[in-house]
Amino acid sequence: MTPPDIAYAATVLLLAYFVRGISGFGSGLIAVPLLALRFPLPEVVPFMLIADFGASALVGGLSFRHVDWPEIRRLLPATVIGVVLGTHLLVSLPPSLLLTILGLFVLAFAVRTLLFHPHDLTPASKHWAYPAALSGGAVSGLFGTGGPPYVIYLSHRIRDKGMLRATISVVLFLDGLVRIVTFLLTGLLLGTTVWRNALIAAPLIVAALYLGSHVHARLTHRQILQGVSLLLLGSGAALLVKAWL
Repeated sequence: MTPPDIAYAATVLLLAYFVRGISGFGSGLIAVPLLALRFPLPEVVPFMLIADFGASALVGGLSFRHVDWPEIRRLLPATVIGVVLGTHLLVSLPPSLLLTILGLFVLAFAVRTLLFHPHDLTPASKHWAYPAALSGGAVSGLFGTGGPPYVIYLSHRIRDKGMLRATISVVLFLDGLVRIVTFLLTGLLLGTTVWRNALIAAPLIVAALYLGSHVHARLTHRQILQGVSLLLLGSGAALLVKAWL
């Protein structure tokens, strides 16, 4: 990579994992579309898998006592099916179509979150776990950004901000574990470059997570989601422009 490429990637990763430290999610949602503006998506997704897997282990481990384990058990089986399906699509679909789908997905989540209000937070049936996990796993395998279906479901099930953050982190950790196995089987993680880049980026990611975790207590869940949404509106729109031009 050229020096401008390195500077751009470092800035994106700092921003993405600062948000991850605050909210427990959002790193893939922010980093993948922004990195895809400059780098090929089939290279970005495996890199972000390794980075997010480590971040999930760190954030989830620090909050281990607060995890809602019954929700984890409900989500895991359909997540495995979704990841396998999404990975198949990643290696099969043309780049322009991948960027278009990703851009529309990111924009849809951003708009939904901006229009969402705290009084709309009605409890969801536990049966919604299965479509949420299937779609989350599929989007995760396809783009490495499977957080939104999990977040939407869990935010309607868990009211405590700390428990929600910890549970989302563990879900993404397990999702990442399934993706690592699937990506190894498809050859997406067999090259040395992606592992080397992830290792180089690790200190930057840890620093951003540390800073974000110290801001976490100062913000409401609503403020966190609104901030993420504004970032996603810009990145989603930029992706569509790149895909269509």
